[in-house]
Amino acid sequence: MKKFNIRKVLDGLTAVSSSSSATAQPGTRENDVIQETLQSEHFQLCKTVRHGFPHQPSSMAFDPVQKILAVGTQSGALRLFGRAGVECYCQHESGAAVIQLQFLINEGALVSALADDSIHLWNLRQKLPAILHSLKFNRERITYCHLPFQSKWLYIGTERGNIHIVNVESFTLSGYVIMWNKAIELSTKTHPGPVVHISDNPMDEGKKSHVWYGVVWFMLWCGSCCAVLQAIHSVAWHHEGKQFVCSHSDGTLTTWNVRAPAKPAQTITPHGKQPKDGKKPEPCKPILKVEYKTTRAGDPFMVLSGGLSYDTVGRRACLTVMHGKSTAVLEMDYPIVDFLTLCETPYPNDFQEPYAVVVLLEKDLVVIDLGQIGYPIFENPYPLTIHESPVTCCEYFADCPAELIPALYSVGSRQKRQGYSKKEWPISGGNWGQGTQSYPEIIITGHADGSIKFWDASALMLQVLYKLKTAKVFERARGKEEKPSTDIVEEDPFAIQTLSWCPESRMLCVAGVSAHVIIYRFSKQEVTTEVLLEVRMQCELSDVDSPDPGGDQTPTLPTPGASSSPQENEAPTHPSTGSNSTDGPRDNIPCLQVRSSPLKQSPGYQVELVIQLVWVSGEPPQQITSLAVNSSYGLVVFGNSSGLAVVDYLQKTLLLNMGTTELYSPSDPYPRQPRSPRKARQPSAALCDSNDGSNASEDRCKSPTSGKPFFFYYYSAFLLLLNPFHFTFLIPLILSFCPTWPTHSCHADAKDNSFSRSRSSSVTSIDRESREAISSFHFCESFPRKTENLLSPSLLVGTTQGSVLVVALSLPPSGDQRLQQPVSISSCGTLVRLKGGVLTMALLDATGALLPPPYEPWYDPNASDEEKEKSRRRRPASPPSSQEGQDSQYAVVCSEKQAKVVALPSQADIYKHNITESSFVLRADVVQMAGASCIACFCANGHIMTLSLPSLRPLLDVNYLPLTDMRIARTFCFSNLGQALYLTSPTEIQRITYSQETCDNLQEMLSELFTPVETPEAPNRGFFKGLFGGGAQSLDREDLFGEMAAGKASRSLAQHIPGPGGMEGMKGAASGVVGELARARIALDERGQKLGELEERTAAMMASADSFSKHAHDMMLKYKDKKWYQL
Repeated sequence: MKKFNIRKVLDGLTAVSSSSSATAQPGTRENDVIQETLQSEHFQLCKTVRHGFPHQPSSMAFDPVQKILAVGTQSGALRLFGRAGVECYCQHESGAAVIQLQFLINEGALVSALADDSIHLWNLRQKLPAILHSLKFNRERITYCHLPFQSKWLYIGTERGNIHIVNVESFTLSGYVIMWNKAIELSTKTHPGPVVHISDNPMDEGKKSHVWYGVVWFMLWCGSCCAVLQAIHSVAWHHEGKQFVCSHSDGTLTTWNVRAPAKPAQTITPHGKQPKDGKKPEPCKPILKVEYKTTRAGDPFMVLSGGLSYDTVGRRACLTVMHGKSTAVLEMDYPIVDFLTLCETPYPNDFQEPYAVVVLLEKDLVVIDLGQIGYPIFENPYPLTIHESPVTCCEYFADCPAELIPALYSVGSRQKRQGYSKKEWPISGGNWGQGTQSYPEIIITGHADGSIKFWDASALMLQVLYKLKTAKVFERARGKEEKPSTDIVEEDPFAIQTLSWCPESRMLCVAGVSAHVIIYRFSKQEVTTEVLLEVRMQCELSDVDSPDPGGDQTPTLPTPGASSSPQENEAPTHPSTGSNSTDGPRDNIPCLQVRSSPLKQSPGYQVELVIQLVWVSGEPPQQITSLAVNSSYGLVVFGNSSGLAVVDYLQKTLLLNMGTTELYSPSDPYPRQPRSPRKARQPSAALCDSNDGSNASEDRCKSPTSGKPFFFYYYSAFLLLLNPFHFTFLIPLILSFCPTWPTHSCHADAKDNSFSRSRSSSVTSIDRESREAISSFHFCESFPRKTENLLSPSLLVGTTQGSVLVVALSLPPSGDQRLQQPVSISSCGTLVRLKGGVLTMALLDATGALLPPPYEPWYDPNASDEEKEKSRRRRPASPPSSQEGQDSQYAVVCSEKQAKVVALPSQADIYKHNITESSFVLRADVVQMAGASCIACFCANGHIMTLSLPSLRPLLDVNYLPLTDMRIARTFCFSNLGQALYLTSPTEIQRITYSQETCDNLQEMLSELFTPVETPEAPNRGFFKGLFGGGAQSLDREDLFGEMAAGKASRSLAQHIPGPGGMEGMKGAASGVVGELARARIALDERGQKLGELEERTAAMMASADSFSKHAHDMMLKYKDKKWYQL
């Protein structure tokens, strides 16, 4: 065995796993020649990117120069969006809700106000934004913030009605405070309420600010106006500063003139009914926000949310756009959180020229084009539709075939909706990363509505490629009264439970919660499939061991002549309900009904086969717990808490249908006994607990269609109805749409042709939970038995009680023989046993390289026969034999507690490692990284671990994320090349990496938010306004709020908290906007000081020159008339 440094093994390990150890079993030294290349320095864990819609959004801001959108959430998260592919995620440590965001426009900084009365300054000039400064208010609650454009003074309104001023350069409080009792008239005795709005008059910017209180008052600070009106929700200014509009809680909009503030100049109720008698309109719902934007060439835009009439019960949230005499009401799918009007200029005192409205909804982000008739929406380039239907399962595939993403994109592009705006996406800031990671990555998500989405996840981006709707295969109930009584789930009967996908062959197999399995093939051609033949046959099953008071019943098998044989053009009928009736239990019926009408299947994934489990004696089928498909063998295997079934999807036959206990051979050292006494029964044709090399057993294990194949056509897709695997013994097969019923399809007792099955429903819940279920599968070319030296197709079966069983597969030659000759299956007993349920299995060759399952290259099933033959080449298998007495393969098995490596064909344990004692593994995968393989594990206690192969040395152990939500356990998955992901919220996917190389290159791979852009020129103020309007705006506020005039604020009012330390914070502070502003101001001060000193020196020199000139003149006058000898 390769020597390794024990320090590297123990590096980063916690107490949980430090007690675990990898143990080499004595007597086996084959693994000593395998050189392992993975070391602990190859691993490092870090988050990469987060995709999806921000969960529970609460606020929004937009930088009109940088074209960056920021969204805050109720959990303290920040999501920043630029052009397509430019996204960033940040998190406040406190986790408090973000109540407001303010950009320092075109300066690469953002101010966030939280519900815990803290404000933070973020530096956006680095790829990973960081907090530079924080202020925590101790005595007052923050309600509103306002930062004027190109100003360093931030206004903080509070619940008490006071306003504090913060210098954003130093992020310190000014000593100047606007107290509420000084901002209103002295005659007013009531408290005006919290501050709901602060803004500058656009034309008097810098001289006069205006404060609005939320109860019944509004106030023009530095003015003398105070008026009583309905509660105010928002305020919007006209760009000339002569008027402003207020929105109120009674659904009205009031327009006020600054020079005549005694009463509103106009009051309108946009959605109120106007009575004919001249009375006031009926009150409406509150208008929560209004924005007033002007244009040079036409009427202004007024955009508002809310204000609908109270009689519109059940109506969805609406956004109203008023332009001139037209009023457009735009219905939204979800409640409106906030909206912003995007304008051409950042200056509030110029014509705004609005061009779009960004609407933040509870579960969506919509951008409306104001420049086109009908106000169409822009096509959203962000992956914000992950939660369109709740995600129920997730799989991650890195380093996929290169042609796969273009193929999925070509068929998915035809699914795009029409009617979007033709303009480019207006949020277009930032730049893409320059990473070197170029391998294709695909994420597949299964959803509650039965849909499956394929996502391109390459280069830390996410873009939807293709959407598949599995519910199209089934009939839908139009109303509650038509809802079938056979549903085993009240809601979402089509929800995806698990899926299996082969990227090379593009075969897809999905299992749903209604105990159904659908197999899909990928085709680039559109087909319309029709019903060609349908024959309904039902096998009435009896109970030999029934505790029911009716006693035993004598079963009868229907003969082919007893059933009708409709012609090929006969319309399909509904599935037989067996013994189901209004008075009796449901029996032999599936949970869903397959569509009977022709189905048009677009290019993409098309239905190949539908499999359903049926009700038995009023008990629903058990949900499917594991699933696997193999394109090289043409087989699908699935299992649940009672057993497994193997289906040949090429011949449309059931090959194996047996309980878990029957997989164990009689010589098995770990036999399973039935948990409740049953009468002896004859084995089924599909059941094989054979001894090694038994010819009779091989005959019994052949396909039940060896005499005459079962086949049936159902719009070129097929329906198999399987009885559920009832407890620990076999339930016979029920086939629908079968031309004949072969007498040898089920081995029944010769005397009464009966099947042993219990109708007992008295099994306790403890017995149900302790039942050994199937937990995982793995198709492979291996050695099924110890005595064999030839590789053959095999299936490894893992159970929830830690057993790994081997099933041998005997496949006919490819071509026409594969479609005509039967497939034989035999159970070979137990390979290995571990603690806890088996999670994953894999095979290594003699050099330690990972052996992927065999696959068949993709071919278009609807293409011509010539094209099929060109592309259908069986993938070459592994070396066909092994030298006798020497192991050439290693089976890797990982369970909830342990990992083991077993040599094949000797089946000797080589290595064992106890992963955890106090917790259990939720997800484990054998992955490839840095040219080698390892096991990646995620434990319930939050630890992420990696183990080397085959020696099972611990390489990484990080306490990353404690299991707080079952959503994480359901969606966590590893992939190759050190990638992993999980659903961190119902709407967001978090991607992480455990690769040191990816962590080192992460900075280059991430996108940039801030790009150098020149600020647009300020509007021309005009000659007279420039002459008489002053130029002392900054001087006014500096003299008012500066420390020289206002002094220092009380230390008990707010606590200043420096940003996070470390090199990143120092780099951010050095390159951040505040640092730049501070350095620029210091440089200006130094320059001014030097200029002052130069001026003083110049003045001194001038004075000295004047003095010298005067003395020279006096000397000249003194000696003017004297001779030289008189001196």
